[in-house]
Amino acid sequence: MTVVLMLLGIAALLLLRVPVAFAFLGPGLVYLLATGHSGGLAMRLIADATASFPLLAIPLFILLGSLAAHAGIADRLFDFALALMGKVRGGLGYVSIGVSLGFSWMSGSAVADAAALGKIQVPQMEKHGYSRRFSLGVVGSSALIAPVMPPSIPAVIFAGLGAVSTGALFAASVIPAVLMAFGLAVVVFIWVRRQPDIRDIGFSWARVAETGKGVIAPLLAPVIILGGILGGFFTPTEAAAVGSLYMLVLGLVYKKLTIRDLPKIFVETVMTAAAIMLIVASAALVGYVFAVERIPQDLASLLLGLTSDPTLFLVLVALIMLILGTVVDAVAVLVLTVPMLMPIATELGVDPIVLGVLMILSLMIGLLTPPVGTVLYVMSSTLKVPVGEVFRGAAPFMIPMLAICLVIIFFPDFILWLPAQLGL
Repeated sequence: MTVVLMLLGIAALLLLRVPVAFAFLGPGLVYLLATGHSGGLAMRLIADATASFPLLAIPLFILLGSLAAHAGIADRLFDFALALMGKVRGGLGYVSIGVSLGFSWMSGSAVADAAALGKIQVPQMEKHGYSRRFSLGVVGSSALIAPVMPPSIPAVIFAGLGAVSTGALFAASVIPAVLMAFGLAVVVFIWVRRQPDIRDIGFSWARVAETGKGVIAPLLAPVIILGGILGGFFTPTEAAAVGSLYMLVLGLVYKKLTIRDLPKIFVETVMTAAAIMLIVASAALVGYVFAVERIPQDLASLLLGLTSDPTLFLVLVALIMLILGTVVDAVAVLVLTVPMLMPIATELGVDPIVLGVLMILSLMIGLLTPPVGTVLYVMSSTLKVPVGEVFRGAAPFMIPMLAICLVIIFFPDFILWLPAQLGL
């Protein structure tokens, strides 16, 4: 009954739009104090949750994405993609997907992509005859590639919680991220066939060559970061630090960054990282309560009672993540559920890498789904449009993402092929 009351308290606070970290922290503390635990235990649990070497990569990857945004990398990728796709019907839709795919190798955050690219792409698309709803939908849904494609902040969190190789999880995420881009492109292809008013931009080899020079150095960033991780030269934390330094140098060379910009970038990084780590810490407090009350064991008994089939287990996990992702922040969901689901997956012989990729992708769909839908609110506030219009525009693009979840569930070896080839 005490756990039920705690969960009701969390739900009530979330409905009142209290920040997720505090919605978890308050009821968790009340439970501990009401059951005779000390405040010192709560502080130790919070400290231990964030004292993890793998999680140290999170602020560095956030810094990398912030430096890339301030260095104008998104603008360069956009100009190059636009030059390549100028004569293609519906080219701006494909450009939006391609730029998000390219920028995702550096940002790792859907929110960062939506904020950085939305301001550039949506006005351009509207100017060339694309409807606002479609423009919002393709840009918002394309932003979801970032937290799936490495370097992925949710993947770092899952790897730390599940004690799995971050490099292997990164490698396994590449194919699903590429499939996401392909699936979104199919939706664009179908949509533009019915839009006779779409105008092309024009094509020039000279423009392709000129803009192409501007993306050579930025596109070396994923080679350095992922090549270093997958090649065994860097840990993910070290790779994030090297990538951040490389992006800083690029920004200074391009004269988009100055030394005076650094304090602002560092403050942005600290604020974002602090928000994530506070969620990790508060969710770990609730996770301790679950452990004391044997919730993981009860959940394991329930799921194992329902099925002993690994495929059906993955279907249930995807459904749970899709539902939780619509109401709770993805980081909090991972912190709460990974310790509970990992033993069940092991019992059923489910590869933890497959479980991680499926959980992350399923949760990311929630970023475009009310009532939480962080990307929805970022797009809405950035472009001054109603949240509902963003959601209606994004709805058709959720179909291919749900289809990719099914691919992961029924063909897990498909996404494990790349880690196997790399010996991870």
